[in-house]
Amino acid sequence: MKSIFKFLSLVIIIFYSFNQAAFSQEKIRIGLIVPLSGEYSDIGHSILNSVRLAINKIDNNKIEIFPRDTRADSIVALKVSKELYEKGIRIIIGPLFNDNIINLEKLSDITFISLTNKIYNNPKNVISAGVNAISQINTIKKFQKNNNIERSIFLIPNNSNKNEIKYAINKTKIVLKDIFEYDTDPTLLTSQIENLTRYRQRKQNLLDEIKRLEESSEINRKKKIEKLKKRDTLGGINFDSVIIADFDESLKSVATSLLYTDISSKRIKYITLNQWFDKSLLKEKNLQPIYFPSINKDNYENFIQSYQSNYNSYPNQISFLSYDLVGLVYYLLYKNDFIFDEKIFFKKNKFKGKIGVFEINQNKITHQLNFYSIEGGKFKKIF
Repeated sequence: MKSIFKFLSLVIIIFYSFNQAAFSQEKIRIGLIVPLSGEYSDIGHSILNSVRLAINKIDNNKIEIFPRDTRADSIVALKVSKELYEKGIRIIIGPLFNDNIINLEKLSDITFISLTNKIYNNPKNVISAGVNAISQINTIKKFQKNNNIERSIFLIPNNSNKNEIKYAINKTKIVLKDIFEYDTDPTLLTSQIENLTRYRQRKQNLLDEIKRLEESSEINRKKKIEKLKKRDTLGGINFDSVIIADFDESLKSVATSLLYTDISSKRIKYITLNQWFDKSLLKEKNLQPIYFPSINKDNYENFIQSYQSNYNSYPNQISFLSYDLVGLVYYLLYKNDFIFDEKIFFKKNKFKGKIGVFEINQNKITHQLNFYSIEGGKFKKIF
């Protein structure tokens, strides 16, 4: 009887091992859902081209990519995802926009690696792979510690991103002096920054001190008055840095308003979020230095050169992320004997990509980023 039991056990083990080996030899089929037509088709094709670059770089015929057009529409995204599911595909890169992940939780057997950087209130089967606010704020925390910055004010625009930023502030437990929400309307912004910086009070302090000296008999009062008249305000401020969660012209408006209220970047640290090396900021020398977390600049520039040499066009920023995601999926599958299961994004893991280091844990992705300054009209790497 024991001999029969041992024989049956051996048969089961051999059969199981054979099935595992046979399955591991199958193609790794990955879906890609991005807008390939419509308003955002340029971004979608840039992502598709980058994915193809990554496949060529990996040079392993196990991986097959199945691209589908979402037309940047959540209904279409769900429809094409169902089609991919019927083909046996269980892992999909995409969609591009956070609005397009609505209803994807209906396909709970599929793991979506979304290109968005939004992480607030995402479905359980959608993993945000973008450079999210948590990754950026954690990098800012490191800069704070290295520079003994202890009284930061976090400036948050009153727009659709504010809940995302507040969620990240809570998760990272960054130490702040205060959180201040401002209006993106330029006609309201300046007065709000004036209130934040106590500009009118400091302005009055200056006028009062000049008047006091004019009525005094102090030695060298004329020289003191001349010196004060060159100033805009008088009096200290109760913060040593501002973290501005904004971009493009809105970021410049906030920084310019701070400068107007006599709070220059020479006096406090101007810190912002990932600017993707926006070259227009190099021209804003009166606002410099400005500090920000970001992806690896050298790798990004090398990627751009490779993309241009292959496709004779300039890639979208997001396509740099998609290039890394193919490598990330391949790496995790390789470590799992090329067998896909839902746990490959649950286990604690790290992957060094072109962007930086991906940290994977409990179906979440964060990034170890670099930190840069814009100073003297140049981008400078700090760490």
